[in-house]
Amino acid sequence: MNSHSAAKMRLQHGCHFPPGATWDGSGVNFALFSAHAESVELCVFDADALHEVARIALPACTNQVWHGYLAGAQPGLIYGYRVIGPYEPARGLRFNPHKLLLDPYARAFAGTFRWCDEHYGYSPGHADGDLSYDRRDNAAAMLKCRVVDPAYAWDGDRAPRTPWAETVIYETHVKGYSKLNPAVPAELRGTYVGLAHAASISHLQKLGVTAVELLPVHEFIDEHRLVQAGLVNYWGYNSIGFFAPAARYASSSDPMREFRDMVKALHAAGIEVILDVVYNHTAEADELGPTLAFRGIDNASYYRLRDGRRYDDVTGCGNTLNVAHPRALQLLMDSLRWWVSDMHVDGFRFDLATALARDGGGFDAGSAFLDTLRQDPVLAGVKLIAEPWDIATCVTGGFPAGLSEWNDRFRDAARGFWLSGGVSCGEFASRLAGSRELFRHGGRAPQASINFVTAHDGFTLVDLVSYTRKHNEANGQNNADGNDNNRSINCGVEGASSDPAVQALRARYQRSLLATLCLAQGVPMLVAGDEFARGQRGNNNAYCQDNALSWLAWDTVDRELCAYTARLLALRRQHPALRRTCWFDGSPTSLGERDIAWLARDDNEMTQAQWDDGANRCFGFRLGRDNAQEHAVLVLLNAAAQDVEFVLPAAPAAGWIIELDTAQAELAAGAQAGAAVTVPAHGLLVLISAPGRA
Repeated sequence: MNSHSAAKMRLQHGCHFPPGATWDGSGVNFALFSAHAESVELCVFDADALHEVARIALPACTNQVWHGYLAGAQPGLIYGYRVIGPYEPARGLRFNPHKLLLDPYARAFAGTFRWCDEHYGYSPGHADGDLSYDRRDNAAAMLKCRVVDPAYAWDGDRAPRTPWAETVIYETHVKGYSKLNPAVPAELRGTYVGLAHAASISHLQKLGVTAVELLPVHEFIDEHRLVQAGLVNYWGYNSIGFFAPAARYASSSDPMREFRDMVKALHAAGIEVILDVVYNHTAEADELGPTLAFRGIDNASYYRLRDGRRYDDVTGCGNTLNVAHPRALQLLMDSLRWWVSDMHVDGFRFDLATALARDGGGFDAGSAFLDTLRQDPVLAGVKLIAEPWDIATCVTGGFPAGLSEWNDRFRDAARGFWLSGGVSCGEFASRLAGSRELFRHGGRAPQASINFVTAHDGFTLVDLVSYTRKHNEANGQNNADGNDNNRSINCGVEGASSDPAVQALRARYQRSLLATLCLAQGVPMLVAGDEFARGQRGNNNAYCQDNALSWLAWDTVDRELCAYTARLLALRRQHPALRRTCWFDGSPTSLGERDIAWLARDDNEMTQAQWDDGANRCFGFRLGRDNAQEHAVLVLLNAAAQDVEFVLPAAPAAGWIIELDTAQAELAAGAQAGAAVTVPAHGLLVLISAPGRA
């Protein structure tokens, strides 16, 4: 539809459902919720997204949804909204028709967002602050929405549907994963296509991961303060479009197609795609933030407000979406269903999930969002993971059945046991056994625990053993950002070291931590690059570092560590005892039915005193039964600074075979063990019963 015909545009009545801009083959239906608006105008732009060519009032409002139908409109049409209503911030109403607004249901965007004062509904610098009113038009610097044709040839794509017990998650960034990979064509590096490239997928397959968990790919913008500082929001936790794949990761003008192609390629390789989704807040920030979409459409409905004017911020990002409101809840559920049904993703990790479950203020495991999420038939077959905290509370283990959770208690115990101290053997054993005291309720299995030692937020694995303090100066906040409690060590030298002894100790720590992750009950999550010692020079909050500091450095891969990690994951696959779907009957202080036996160095059962003794840094455990179906697995751990001797349990028919020794860079598997073995300082051994061993 060109600008000439745009002058003659007439909107028909249309329908209030479905939300968004929907092409039906003959035209486009527009539907936008706003409970407090007086009217809504559809703004149509030229093909370059530069000039507004028509502004037409939506002719009807049904159930608080404004709607109209534009006959003859086609995919590719570029549009936005202006919403008319009272500007009364003290009552939570911030309508300003001078601000072009994005459709919350837009599947694609056009144009370029450029920061300027015109984006604010008030006049920046005015004595009345956000109570003032700005009449400047922001359209020239604003993103616009694009109507899409949803058709796509999936050609028999089938989701892997990997069982939780067999799942290994690989947390990565679309751009950072392939940006520096010389095996990927230069023009494709850092894109959805780059992640789908054969070289990218080959590494994932060789490593043995079953799912990639992608940092946010919903369309987002960079915060104003970062742009002013010459930085960007690399991680992407600043969403503005919950239905649109971020255009910055596309190599063409069609990010939706590229994203789907990526999913299809990963599925063909047996790899699931999990999205890290940010539904807890939006890029509009607090009352001094810009008016880009939700604030100007219906601020009082979409956001949690403390006193009408100010925002209830439990996210640390200025605002919190009001998921208790039925239309906000519908938006999130529609988004989730769309990513599953139309984009074929396999699961979601909910950023600051407790913020989504606050119907009446505090966290509520029976909140509308969690209840709706758990009963939805479209989402029934996908993986759901909660980050069980926000800035106001942490409820690890508090979510209901149907969701797994990031287990920060596992992270802290693993670091404390091996590195910083302050963690007893008993606490660490509980984490290795699946954290049953946290997760065993409501029919949940050990896979409710997503175990991790590192995540995108914090030190990388090699930095964890190379720095005692954060080094975030490059972020421009005087090193005030990021966590100060890292439970890390530097092995005697802060940062890079050429000392062979320091390097050897750091390598052993990394191997022990990786082994801990892979040998524990629950679901292991690796961070991209930890398998080959990727560092960030001590930056533990590289959210704004879209450069080589954050990207995977494929030219400096530690191939020994990479092969070691792959072998660990193979070991996990080979032995069902390492990935049980039911809880151990015995606690860490008893043998139970001997599905797990907790052993002291003398092969006797661990005593309560030994569990609680902070000076005791050694224990072992035996899993599984030695029979035709499975091998017994014996793990001996020594976090002390000296080698220690362990007496082995009664030997199976053909004895114990040493499968893994973290003191060795290369795995020396297959050695026959005697009556006792030496477990290296800061290390562990894995032994397997010999009968029937392949």
